[in-house]
Amino acid sequence: MKATPAAAPRPSRSRVRTTSIAAFVVLAALVPTTAAATGTQEVEAELPYVCALPSGQLPATVRVSAEFPERARAGEAFTPSGVTTTVRLPAEAVADLAAPDAAEVRAATRLDVGVAQNTATATATWRGTAEPVALPETGPLTLVATGDVPSVAGRGDGDLTFSAGALAIDLALGAAEGAATDAATADPGSLTVDCTLAEDAPERGLLATVPVGTDAPGASGAPSSPEPAGTSGASGAPDDGQPDGTGEPRPEGQSERSPKVLENGGAPDRDDVPPCRYDEQHPPTDVSLNAYITGYANVNKMKGAAYLPPSCVLIEQGLPEPGPPDPDYLIFDTVSYADFHYEERKQTPPFEATFLSFDFAPVKATMVMEQTGPMRIDSRMKIRLSDFTTITDTYVRAPLVLRVLDLEVNGTPLDVGSGCRTQTSLTSKDPDPAHFPGDHLVLYGRGEQTVGLPATGYLLLSGGALSGEMSVPAFTGCGSDGEDLDRLLTASVSGPGNFVKQVQGQTCAIAAPVFPSPENEGQCTEDLQPYEIPVAER
Repeated sequence: MKATPAAAPRPSRSRVRTTSIAAFVVLAALVPTTAAATGTQEVEAELPYVCALPSGQLPATVRVSAEFPERARAGEAFTPSGVTTTVRLPAEAVADLAAPDAAEVRAATRLDVGVAQNTATATATWRGTAEPVALPETGPLTLVATGDVPSVAGRGDGDLTFSAGALAIDLALGAAEGAATDAATADPGSLTVDCTLAEDAPERGLLATVPVGTDAPGASGAPSSPEPAGTSGASGAPDDGQPDGTGEPRPEGQSERSPKVLENGGAPDRDDVPPCRYDEQHPPTDVSLNAYITGYANVNKMKGAAYLPPSCVLIEQGLPEPGPPDPDYLIFDTVSYADFHYEERKQTPPFEATFLSFDFAPVKATMVMEQTGPMRIDSRMKIRLSDFTTITDTYVRAPLVLRVLDLEVNGTPLDVGSGCRTQTSLTSKDPDPAHFPGDHLVLYGRGEQTVGLPATGYLLLSGGALSGEMSVPAFTGCGSDGEDLDRLLTASVSGPGNFVKQVQGQTCAIAAPVFPSPENEGQCTEDLQPYEIPVAER
């Protein structure tokens, strides 16, 4: 989670989270509807890219697979499903990543997808997260990223085309287990690799064509070459700021009939989330922040994922200290601390998860995650001297036990008692075990901001996605009246390699709240709760 100097002006959410509106409308907190379709078309496109790595420009292969409807009606939204971005980097790229003590790499991808209809265009960003993979000793590196993508609605009749564009790959290296580390080498390294579509890419990166309109022809053939994403099209209507037929004002620069790109998912109603405010028992300070966090955690043995509902986090932002010297960067390290906050306890709200245990028995459990110690947030901010681009790498370390409140197996309630929990905290492989021993969950996020452009990725103030991998320890204290359920839960749930993805919302700075206004999106409600309720991402 990114921290910035307390004395620095706090950027408004509209500046931190701004997305270009020159060619499209982004509607937050909207649950997209599925377009009427006669069927689906499965797409798999293998495209050549050129990626900028420390050793120079290197070729890469990117395979994009997804499912689209065969056709759609005008104005009705649909969401490409099953989106997977597979990146194959050559052996020379692996050599660039072979930092001392580096053993694995975790990646996040950001693929710009141009959406065009007739002469109008828009751009959607398809984000994906890859599970950590070992760095190969020889040969290429393959990264497989998956994630939810924005929904799209055609404004009128005509083919809606989707074309791959620029690709950014955020790479974070993990140290080999047991490797000796010190303060200067705790983080083996991280970098963002920018890739461009090769000039000889077939059909200029075309992924899919979806006919829109009641009389649309079948999906076939490549469309006429679309204009570059971000333009409004030569025949777009003049931008007069009047409504475009959807009941919404048209942002400056947007074509009258540009395809509409919708944010994926929808935020819960505020009545459905717990309060998140400071009180007499938890008075705020000048550096106090609060935010909601939500997400998913895989349970490998159950072949499913558990949903963590929006949970309140109270954060005390630290002050930056100078980091290790670097001729190319100004480096600052910041340590912040946070606590879950639910009904005066350091835990999440209760949440339910339903799985098929051993592939046949339905199991429903009600659980909470309880904090057993401070949640520590370590951020390293690097300001590149050549262009003042800011890169922030964040590790969140949280000691959390999983407590089971209720359990049903095949519809039959089982009394787990009042002390059913994991023996120790959920655990992750820590990139710096010498300085951070003990059992705790580790989540990682990276943010980047170029001067004059909106920030991307994860930053403490504006939030974003954090990911990691955890082991679930064995359970203890489960059962009553002489019935021991420890082994049942341990056999069903406990084990390593469970991927975790959490999304933090925009923070509210208690000492300098930003309320909704025509000039700014809200950061705080009137009673100083977080204005944004984030949406979980798979």
